[in-house]
Amino acid sequence: MPTERFQFTGEGGHQLAAALDKPDGAIHAYALFAHCFTCGKDVLAAKRIATALTARGIAVLRFDFTGLGSSEGDFANSTFTSNVADLVHAADHLRETRTSPTILIGHSLGGAAILAAAGRIPDAKAVVTIAAPSDPAHVTHLFGDRIEDIRTQGKVEVQLAGRPFHIKREFLDDIAEHGLMVHVAKLHKALLIMHSPTDDTVGIDNATNIFVAAKHPKSFVSLSGADHLLSNKRDSTYVADVIAAWAERYVEPLPAQTAAELGEVPRNVVVRETRASKFQQTVTSGPHQMLADEPVAAGGQDSGPGPYDFVLAGLGACTSMTMRMYADRKALPLDRVTVTLQHKKIHAEDCAECETRVGMLDQIERVISIEGALDADQRKRLMEIADKCPVHRTLTSEIRIVTKAAE
Repeated sequence: MPTERFQFTGEGGHQLAAALDKPDGAIHAYALFAHCFTCGKDVLAAKRIATALTARGIAVLRFDFTGLGSSEGDFANSTFTSNVADLVHAADHLRETRTSPTILIGHSLGGAAILAAAGRIPDAKAVVTIAAPSDPAHVTHLFGDRIEDIRTQGKVEVQLAGRPFHIKREFLDDIAEHGLMVHVAKLHKALLIMHSPTDDTVGIDNATNIFVAAKHPKSFVSLSGADHLLSNKRDSTYVADVIAAWAERYVEPLPAQTAAELGEVPRNVVVRETRASKFQQTVTSGPHQMLADEPVAAGGQDSGPGPYDFVLAGLGACTSMTMRMYADRKALPLDRVTVTLQHKKIHAEDCAECETRVGMLDQIERVISIEGALDADQRKRLMEIADKCPVHRTLTSEIRIVTKAAE
């Protein structure tokens, strides 16, 4: 099972550690997995379920919530609301880099978070909960003897599964406000509820509450004999088998060529001289072909954009696309984005915030026009999002270019 490890930006601006488990062959669907409270993406249940799902052609994205595992941030500052937002960001990242997850899977409190997040992940068709509480506040029983101290002192260290964690009053206040059954009633997605009747951490009555609140299509599968954490490998494999078979009814498989088209296999850009003039080049990227050249003043024929024009075009296109994706996700009334760019050389001494102090350096000026009935705060946020486009980050980070002779 090939696993790709990377980071994406969570709700609080922290980098969250993620793992994308992929099948050896074609990918039929993508799933997003939410782990249990204070667990991590590498907890046995998550890894085993992901492994079994990949064997059935389903790629699985799992990640550490803020402050857990290898993710940045302080767990004490996280809440149920921030966990839900991190799930939405994970789904957004998957959509932007590959394709949207169509299956959402949550274990324990992760199941409650998945139910709360599902309405904000529109392309998801199937939702699965495993040993999930019907009320997120159920998790407080794990440190029930310290709740009064948390409310009085504001922050208290508690022991969970033998490990110390800090819980804040804000966590209690936030989790008490979530009426999860409202989300379940408005789910409008296929729902599979999996629960053990002998679960002594989250009782089977929680599964009953979720099932009664949900509209059809809904299904329940009893995990007879399983414990809350699915410690037995047979139980986690069974869970994956059932999910894969059940989801087939609701999830359209991806076309065989989609993985390559979406960029999972890097697409080569080939630049070749035409020899029709001094500088003219053909630029080929997949099925697309264009010309590159230099202006007449520089000795070319101006038959196509120059090298720096292509750099600016990449940044401009990425900026506009990133702003569009954010606006669509937030349902902002954005009509059109226009990005105008110019590259020039400036004296380093003229740039007060630049680290380079001597000589010349490159400067890209980017002017963004935003059309639509947006208020000042929405426009400000869109301008902030512009700096988060992947090409912008590439151009402003350390870049390593490896050059070697063709064989």
